[in-house]
Amino acid sequence: MNQIITAEALESFQAAFDGDRANAVARDAVMTNGLNKSCLNHQARRNTTHAFSLALKQGPVTNQKQSGRCWLFAAMNVMRARIIQKWNLADFELSQNYMLFWDKLEKSNWFLENILDTLAEPVGSRLLDYLLRDPIGDGGQWDMMANLVKKYGVVPKYAMPESAVSSSTREMNRVVTELLRTDAATLRELAAGGAGRDALEAEKERMMGEVYRILVICLGEPPKTVDFEARDKEDNFIRERGLTPRAFFTKYVDMDLSAYISLINAPTQDKPFYHRFTVQRLGNVKEGDQVCYLNLPIEELKAAAIAQMKDGEPVWFGCDVGPYSDRETGTLDPDNYDYENTLGIRLSMTKAQRLNYCQSMMTHAMVFQGVDLDEAGQPTRWRVENSWGDEAGKKGYYVMSDAWFDEYMYQVVVNRKYLTDRQRAALETPVIELAPWDPMGSLA
Repeated sequence: MNQIITAEALESFQAAFDGDRANAVARDAVMTNGLNKSCLNHQARRNTTHAFSLALKQGPVTNQKQSGRCWLFAAMNVMRARIIQKWNLADFELSQNYMLFWDKLEKSNWFLENILDTLAEPVGSRLLDYLLRDPIGDGGQWDMMANLVKKYGVVPKYAMPESAVSSSTREMNRVVTELLRTDAATLRELAAGGAGRDALEAEKERMMGEVYRILVICLGEPPKTVDFEARDKEDNFIRERGLTPRAFFTKYVDMDLSAYISLINAPTQDKPFYHRFTVQRLGNVKEGDQVCYLNLPIEELKAAAIAQMKDGEPVWFGCDVGPYSDRETGTLDPDNYDYENTLGIRLSMTKAQRLNYCQSMMTHAMVFQGVDLDEAGQPTRWRVENSWGDEAGKKGYYVMSDAWFDEYMYQVVVNRKYLTDRQRAALETPVIELAPWDPMGSLA
């Protein structure tokens, strides 16, 4: 067996390429137009239309801009739909910047507490490397959002509007990440020098004060009280002054977050269906509830999402948004691009293999705002509210084929009342802990 690429092998590769004239056609097309445009399947575009038998109403799409806050935008979009419906508004938007502020602060505390909890780990260990890799990244999970809302509430967007930094978080993230890694080195060195827990905690408190100062400078100071002011579709003016963010959430969003459960589809051998899972070291609010999933067959995720939308409530979901996604038309369909015929290859991994071999994981959160059902009541395509502004897709909305749902959907969040008896019974099973680097620990 050759362990190197030999001259003979190169000649064989070249001869095989030259021996099929389709290769030259593909080369010229791809080099001129790019890979995706050259592989575009126009038939798939015709088959995936923005028409749905069930379509919920929502205000104009939101825009996370140059930030990774999709999970927060998706959650706020679910919540604003409740405000719009309950108070008969044409549109309303909640502050994603407010949520970002508290998430960054809580993640910083989470990180430093994890550093204090792993002082015995040697530099270079897999666990310490994992903790240091991305201490305060923009991504998150539904349960992490729920912990933030339970502790800090929500506010209207006008009460804490976007800043230049909230709309483009990279610079702030880079500085705070460097500061936190510096803090981690300091805490570990103090501990190695004999500092006790009280001294380490006092030093951590000082460090958190620095993080808070940076966040206020970059994002603004979160309001302690807000006024709710809006005009409904009948031109009636609504006003209530002096609400705390938690009181605003309780009255105007009116959502029992404890009633919602994350359903996942991870068809790998180590994750049996009808069992609950969590991921070690994953979270943001130290005293909050753990991130928890119930693993189910993919058809059961679909049924739960459809049931909730039939009652008029949108559905938060997490997926791997990149594969076979056409941003121009806003379509998610495994038939969008024909890489196999253009490149002369075969791409045949199963969903389980893609998870096991690092080819796919959850990367993005959006909201289901509708579904098209055939005569038998089965889904054919899904209406998706994205948070990339109104220039992507059809005024910001995407359409997901049911086949794409099967392959690249990983999570939906629904009210427990839409679960079957078997699924409710599965919620009583012991929670199985996954390693921190498990693909189901990925953040949208």
